[in-house]
Amino acid sequence: MEHSIAVNPWASLAYLVAGVCFILALRGLSSPTSSQRGNRFGMIGMIIAVVTTLATHLPWVVQSFGDDSFVAHLDTMTLLEILVAIGIGATIGIVTARKIAMTDMPQLVAAFHSLVGLAAVLVAAAAFLNPGAFGIATDGVIFTQSRIEMGLGVAIGAITFSGSVIAFLKLNGNMGGKPIMLPGRHVLNLAVLAGILGLIAYFTQDQSAWIFWTVTGLSFAIGFLLIIPIGGADMPVVVSMINSYSGWAAAAMGFTLHNTAMIITGALVGSSGAILSYIMCRAMNRSFISVIAGGFGGDSAAGAVASATDRPWKRGSAEDAAFLMQQAEQVIIVPGYGMAVAQAQHVLREMGDKLKEHGVRVKYAIHPVAGRMPGHMNVLLAEANVPYDEVFELEDINSEFAQTDVAFVIGANDVTNPAAKTDKTSPIYGMPVLDVGKAKTVLFVKRSMGGVGYAGVDNDVFYMDNTMMLLADAKKMVEEIVKSLD
Repeated sequence: MEHSIAVNPWASLAYLVAGVCFILALRGLSSPTSSQRGNRFGMIGMIIAVVTTLATHLPWVVQSFGDDSFVAHLDTMTLLEILVAIGIGATIGIVTARKIAMTDMPQLVAAFHSLVGLAAVLVAAAAFLNPGAFGIATDGVIFTQSRIEMGLGVAIGAITFSGSVIAFLKLNGNMGGKPIMLPGRHVLNLAVLAGILGLIAYFTQDQSAWIFWTVTGLSFAIGFLLIIPIGGADMPVVVSMINSYSGWAAAAMGFTLHNTAMIITGALVGSSGAILSYIMCRAMNRSFISVIAGGFGGDSAAGAVASATDRPWKRGSAEDAAFLMQQAEQVIIVPGYGMAVAQAQHVLREMGDKLKEHGVRVKYAIHPVAGRMPGHMNVLLAEANVPYDEVFELEDINSEFAQTDVAFVIGANDVTNPAAKTDKTSPIYGMPVLDVGKAKTVLFVKRSMGGVGYAGVDNDVFYMDNTMMLLADAKKMVEEIVKSLD
């Protein structure tokens, strides 16, 4: 006995409700104040979608008798296998979510995106090898529209998987953050992409196995080729773009599986990820097309780090920093990935509270690509219960640095580097940055003068007359400042 989603009005209604929940989830996630509500809507929508899919695809076994009668009963073994698989996945998700550190969240997102891509590839492969089980073939001949869906799904899924793996390796430090520029990479990428599209078109006329597997192999390769030329400073855009790819892969497989919820969810994720990537590209003065093509990061400025120790700079202490901030009318705190690594967000919020007790106006400035993924710093500050009305985006606060007494930069480098405006050879040239150097005093928390940002370039702010370097672990330095404020 076969249950079809297409003719089941209750299933269609349930998927519609799930889709509405997903839309409300995206709407809620647009603001920190409503993000928790958005997450709840997303969870409710996913529960509805999963339960509906299980209910409409229960494994039935039909037993026929000689008198043309039949009896249908549930295949309990298959149902048990499905439930065990769901249990394993849920356990992995719960354990990972509870144990993962916020500093590792970007690479976790990249890893999860790779799983979405791999799932799309496996579903497409299963549909190709056994099309009858998916209801997409007659006498072994796969429907033309299903071949298109299958070809696009396996291609996007494979690109998502291999691209996400490279992004994970870069974010996790297993690969260097510098761009890896292959000779003639644009010609090679275009040739491979043209080959994939041409083979998918040919697949609609001939469903030979070599065509399907060649598309799969080339797609795995192009995902690798698109991501390795992108530098670490641009990795937040990559994470966002891969998020979009994973959505489109899920949507393509939704058509193959005739699953409305997957189509809706995939389209929402794909479109929202693409829009976010476009917004981030504008914030970084990057070309959206070049993100899709890959390789828009440049080579790091040669010799910048080597000359760093030859330039004069001033070193300060926690006591110096506490005194300067106590005397200030306004302090703007600029968090970066160094704060995340040190897990200093909670003590940073405590420092902000102490300053407010002394009558100091405290604000937080967030660059669109601070950290390793979109919204990374916002999440960390929210985790530390920093008031939302004290957190400002770049375009809302950048003009205030010139009238600010102290800019307190903790673990941020590339997003405060003026070379983005002045040095055309810099890999971050053209990216809008926070103008911390315009403040009367800049307190820059950094582990050592030898280190550089993820883009691999030195920061001229370190050597400005109004800058005082606070060299220490970010958390320990802020803890000492809090003690001095007491």
